[in-house]
Amino acid sequence: MDILDVLESRGYIEQITDEENLRELFKKEKCVPFYIGFDPTADSLHVGHFVSMMVASYMQKAGHRPIILVGGGTVTIGDPSGKTDMRRMMSREEINHNVECCKKQLEKFVSFEGENAAIVVNNADWLLDLKYVEFMRNIGSLFSVNKMLAADCYKNRMETGLTFFEMGYMLMQSYDFLHLYNKYGCKLEMGGNDQWSNIIGGVNLIRKVGHDDSFGLTFKLLTTKEGKKMGKTEKGALWLDPEKTSPYEFYQYWRNIQDSEVENVMKMLTFLPVEEIEKLPDLEEVFSIVQTTFSYSKYLEIEKALKEKYKNIECINSICPSTKNRQIECSQIAKQADFMIIIGGKNSSNTKKLYDVACSECENCIIIQDETDKKIEDCKKYDIIGIMSGASTPMKTIQKVIDVINNLK
Repeated sequence: MDILDVLESRGYIEQITDEENLRELFKKEKCVPFYIGFDPTADSLHVGHFVSMMVASYMQKAGHRPIILVGGGTVTIGDPSGKTDMRRMMSREEINHNVECCKKQLEKFVSFEGENAAIVVNNADWLLDLKYVEFMRNIGSLFSVNKMLAADCYKNRMETGLTFFEMGYMLMQSYDFLHLYNKYGCKLEMGGNDQWSNIIGGVNLIRKVGHDDSFGLTFKLLTTKEGKKMGKTEKGALWLDPEKTSPYEFYQYWRNIQDSEVENVMKMLTFLPVEEIEKLPDLEEVFSIVQTTFSYSKYLEIEKALKEKYKNIECINSICPSTKNRQIECSQIAKQADFMIIIGGKNSSNTKKLYDVACSECENCIIIQDETDKKIEDCKKYDIIGIMSGASTPMKTIQKVIDVINNLK
């Protein structure tokens, strides 16, 4: 499968310049150098960068060469894209510290061995020594201010104010592409969709100086169904540094996302085959995949789906992340069930609490760990089976338990 098809199937691609010729380039050249840039505005990368690095990893696995650019030079200005005010100016010492921290994280995502070994570069190495008049004469003269102001990254700032200092950002990022094209043969710049204007600037700059094989590609930002950026918590950004966001907090964030967002997240942030991920919606019709707290009406929807799938049995299933909410859901389920099954560790205090709640509403309750427990056979005497599981119970286990009950009936 063509690498563009791979990226498309996983939901990464938002826009591409000259897609037809880019596909032809991938057919002709098995190892196309490409670059993705990161401005070190903090001493750690965050979830937004995670998506970029996943794209870089997929590209490298397809045989192409990653050039990871750390913007030690461009960060001195700060990208105005998506900002209502000018970014805070950082000292050279702070920038250098952030550059080194980000480099260590970036190196975990790509391989530095083999014919398409990745390289990490810092644009401070060539931007900081540029001569202003010479740069503006050779590069600035190739940019139209009218077109620049039409770009979203600048247009959205017209009301709040835009400094000439920030106007130079597009020129510098575009020059990065030209520099990497000349030094490493880099022919493709990739970045988040908020970078489209800057990427177009670099593609056009290379073409204006006489080359026709420069391309740009942007990928979708990781957002919720409402269009809000994912990766924000009550404490702020979801960092990749365990000292800034603990592994527990990182896990819990993804554990609690909406069910409808799971498939997209798994495609963009994992290496699981798309075929396996796309099987998950079949499970979603029956029960929640990655559970969040849901209302009484929500579990009635699940009950309806279960009845359609298992014609001869009524099952109700619920899994909630919070112990308190899980107990409330368990109580609601037990009120409607003739026989209540609690799935979970028999020595777990949370499982015992769910069992006690179930027993207060239903006369017939059992605790099982998985589908192999012989006590499941007791459900044959009853019409409505309630199923409640602990938050950490694997979805496969729940499905197997339901299948066993269905066969018994």
